[in-house]
Amino acid sequence: MTDITLEHYSAYEALKLRRHPGGVLELIMGAKSGLPGKLSTADDRMHRELADIWRDIDTDPDTRVVVIRGEGKGFSGGGDLDLVQQMADDFDVRTRVWREARDLVYNIINCNKPIVSAMHGAAVGAGLVAGLLADISIAARDARIIDGHTRLGVAAGDHAAVVWPLLCGMAKAKYYLMLCETVSGEEAERIGLVSLCVDEAELIGRAFEVANKLAAGSQTAIRWTKYSLNNWLRMAGPSFDTSLALEFMGFGGPDVREGIQSLRERRAPNFRPDSPF
Repeated sequence: MTDITLEHYSAYEALKLRRHPGGVLELIMGAKSGLPGKLSTADDRMHRELADIWRDIDTDPDTRVVVIRGEGKGFSGGGDLDLVQQMADDFDVRTRVWREARDLVYNIINCNKPIVSAMHGAAVGAGLVAGLLADISIAARDARIIDGHTRLGVAAGDHAAVVWPLLCGMAKAKYYLMLCETVSGEEAERIGLVSLCVDEAELIGRAFEVANKLAAGSQTAIRWTKYSLNNWLRMAGPSFDTSLALEFMGFGGPDVREGIQSLRERRAPNFRPDSPF
């Protein structure tokens, strides 16, 4: 196992990458935060890098499979509140982050290398996009999968409209996305939201076991199978674009400001009783 110092990935600072035998690339979120055990949040740099890196992985001749995981106590935190505040206050920031959020989803879908996610602890925000859009998603039994958009006061954008109804059905998708309810890893496997769930002690080992099997298989057959199956996700493009546009329209409204303030004050939000929509 070696940390990557190749020019191909030299621009990345928020993400750590390691090469493993057989063409397996390990992508670690939060490993460069400088705060051991801190749950990684999608600040300016992390959000941009997580959107861009899939294009570089796609063109990396030494990578066959990617394993993405989080460092410390969880897979990924939600969006950094300072960045969310900037998005609410500044149209240019909001527009830039919208473009990154769009690219994150489409770049993962179009990356030709198989992706395996290993989710433990909290799985929220931009990291969860990669976790659930991964080709093989593996969660610890006690992982906590949360789409936190409506709690913040914006529509469930990101990956939600693309993949949740396809994975777990419309009824479950609406329940968890509209109510912002937590899904345990065990429940996520039961409803089909993730591929597998295992005890946390087995999580990383199982992820690499799956990755090594994929790396040892026919790369053309596996990549073409992924490409074909992902046409289901590409067909959801109009629904995704709508959800993302509505999410980011919400960042310019009053509810998100109450959502931000309530999270900072660690209290329940007091949203407006009605909506102009």
